[in-house]
Amino acid sequence: MSRTDTPIDTIIKSRRSVRAFLPTPVAREDIEAILETASAAPSGTNLQPWKQVYVVSGDALARVSQALLNAHDDPARDELYQEEYPYYPRQWVSPYIDRRRKVGWSMYGLLGIGKSDKDKMHAQFGRNYRFFDAPVGLFFTIDRVLELGSWLDYGMFLQNVMIAARGRGLDTCPQAAFTPFHRVLAPLLGFADDEQLVCGMSLGYADPDAAVNQLRTEREPVENFTTFVA
Repeated sequence: MSRTDTPIDTIIKSRRSVRAFLPTPVAREDIEAILETASAAPSGTNLQPWKQVYVVSGDALARVSQALLNAHDDPARDELYQEEYPYYPRQWVSPYIDRRRKVGWSMYGLLGIGKSDKDKMHAQFGRNYRFFDAPVGLFFTIDRVLELGSWLDYGMFLQNVMIAARGRGLDTCPQAAFTPFHRVLAPLLGFADDEQLVCGMSLGYADPDAAVNQLRTEREPVENFTTFVA
């Protein structure tokens, strides 16, 4: 059976993680409109668990970026900075490890980085903390008293942010790379003690000429993950 994508389908399918941005500014009114739209996300008993969204640009973005890069390059990084929640599985199994490896080596292949180029890998990962040259960085926090269900709701809010951005011709990169650096970000952004960092996100206009932005990730066909029960 053939089907035709709706305008919303097209916007959703156009979303991708952009890792090279143009310096083109993003208007504050666009950011506010994106967040207002995203706040329509559903949440159990209307808890709306997106406690705070911190928007950084200009000098603030530069200060945050430098502090994160310093932490990333610290030889004692792994001892000093620990993520407050496990984003990835503690035990990798197929097919998840296979997908992770494929996207990683596909990206490095576009950048000409080989498996033994550890310094280049470190530098490329460090581009997370430069927000991939995007003019805007977003940080999302949740109240520490909330439980797993609210984290699921938060994911719908984050998806709405990315889709609302695409609807305005903007691109994003959601980033768990910031999660080990809660202690670095807290004083810079003013986190309260009851706030926990969920993730960060780069926001801007994709650089169409950047090789890394040619990366396209594969998706499983519907029949592989769907069971219709009659």
